[in-house]
Amino acid sequence: MEQGWTLPWLAALMLALLGLPVLGSDFQHHRYEMMVRALFAVQSECPYITRVYSIGRSVEGRHLYVLEFSDNPGIHQALEPEFKYVGNMHGNEVLGRELLIKFSQFLCEEYRAGNQRITRLIHDTRIHILPSMNPDGYEVAANQGPEFNGYLVGRGNFHDIDLNRNFPDLNALMYYYEKTNGRNHHLPLPDNWEQQVEPETLAVIKWMQNYNFVLSANLHGGAVVANYPFDKSRDPRIRGRTTYAATADDKIFRNLARTYSYAHSWMHKGWNCGDYFDEGITNGASWYSLSKGMQDFNYLHTNCFEITLELSCDKFPPESALPREWLANREALVSYVEQVHHGIKGMVYDVNNNPIANAEISVADINHDVTTGSDGDYFRLLLPGTYTVTASAAGHFPSTSTVTVGPAEATQLNFYLKVAPKQNLKSKHNHSKKNLSPKTHLKLGPR
Repeated sequence: MEQGWTLPWLAALMLALLGLPVLGSDFQHHRYEMMVRALFAVQSECPYITRVYSIGRSVEGRHLYVLEFSDNPGIHQALEPEFKYVGNMHGNEVLGRELLIKFSQFLCEEYRAGNQRITRLIHDTRIHILPSMNPDGYEVAANQGPEFNGYLVGRGNFHDIDLNRNFPDLNALMYYYEKTNGRNHHLPLPDNWEQQVEPETLAVIKWMQNYNFVLSANLHGGAVVANYPFDKSRDPRIRGRTTYAATADDKIFRNLARTYSYAHSWMHKGWNCGDYFDEGITNGASWYSLSKGMQDFNYLHTNCFEITLELSCDKFPPESALPREWLANREALVSYVEQVHHGIKGMVYDVNNNPIANAEISVADINHDVTTGSDGDYFRLLLPGTYTVTASAAGHFPSTSTVTVGPAEATQLNFYLKVAPKQNLKSKHNHSKKNLSPKTHLKLGPR
């Protein structure tokens, strides 16, 4: 079987000859019950590589269902990275929801058809797909219909809260730490944060905390551009669009954004929806400053690198536009998942070969660390080059190695840490949990 896609009619014919139903033959908008049936239909057609699970409920009690693809569904395998796609965070931005449903059907169909690229991707990656983070808002928007296409109707959840302005504001804490040489990763959440966020936001944060995600994208609408952190300007007094807020991993984020943009049929051309974005990418704060957003929260609280994909000028495109949008995004959706396999990965052990959880992995000249998961494995996205990498853990001497990263698969680099005498230890794990989140003006844009 060739590495490229099977022709749609050929895949459909093969499934038909085997007496199997063809998933996703028709493009349509999925109301909540239809979406749930579609996800469980994929699980039924590909039971050995999929799992459907709920991460919580919306305000109105709708499950936030995730469809997982893996060769061992429900199990984290050491050194196998975790990836997630999130759609429909704004209820009236629906293309991402439909693309993720179609993408799920596509992965199942291509796996069954023997596509080597998709088979390898599913065997080597644990992929989590949340088509709708805001099912309540979607129902409000869907009741208006595509013809209405209101900019605000259905955007928020049932409480009319914009979920992409609802995460704890860790940017303010990070920007303070930058001036005081403080912690640069896994920033603490404010006291009583669970009472300060919406049920959908709470569910997603708990999801992030329970899975060691490495890479992510959340799918929006209202523009066509790949947006990367930071979303929030370092200077809260500036309201313009010229305040680029770079992360320590700015080059990596730009590369991730370009990966999607150039694999998309027209995003990379730049001129879309009356705006121009060079190469079809933008730093969030240089577009406009956004506070309490999800992509910045991913980077500052977890190991996960996330970008925001604005995929259509029309927030609620008609069903007739869905086939074209699918073809425009199909390769980009796959190529972006593949980026999770770049950089370095490895295990951190003690001298007795026991894995060490929550060890910190730092890269010289990149001021942002990642940590090992509960199995002692880590994943560090990096561009090709030579790096000096240090692993450290409480109660152990740090270990440093030099590694060269190539353009293909992640380079494996393991560490073995020796126990250090107590008098030599200096804990760098205890940091203030003071909530420094200021109240800021929130501009209401596509994100």
